[in-house]
Amino acid sequence: MSKLDKKVALVTGASKGIGAGIARELAVAGAAVVVNYATDGERAEALVKQIKQENGQAVAVQGDVSNAADVARLFTDVDSTFGRLDILVNNAGVYRETPIEELTEEEFHREFNINVLGPLLVIRESLQYFGSEGGTIINIGSGASKMCPPGYSIYSA
Repeated sequence: MSKLDKKVALVTGASKGIGAGIARELAVAGAAVVVNYATDGERAEALVKQIKQENGQAVAVQGDVSNAADVARLFTDVDSTFGRLDILVNNAGVYRETPIEELTEEEFHREFNINVLGPLLVIRESLQYFGSEGGTIINIGSGASKMCPPGYSIYSA
């Protein structure tokens, strides 16, 4: 029996990359996993299928973490599917390599809304769904804020 048996984990931005890897590992460790995605439902469903083929439990749920209504619906879906939440992994994030001379307000708001506002909205909502034992929140970050690579001024901020 694993420490994560009977636990439910929500991983934001889990349809690909680091998020998909985290979701797979949580499932291998015994957790039921909610694979959140914003736009790539096909990849999210493929990951859910893979987890289920390996005898895990998973469901894909669409939701833009920068939109409060989507976040509320995401947690309603988590609750109606699994009846609990134990682990939140804030992984969703975006960046676009853009020279500072080409920076736009739209790109600034896109990156800050997903990368900064998104985790705050998701954490705020998660607090209503953790049980009496509390829960675990894991926020994925980046070393880009210390490296400040050229073209990543918004993301590094």
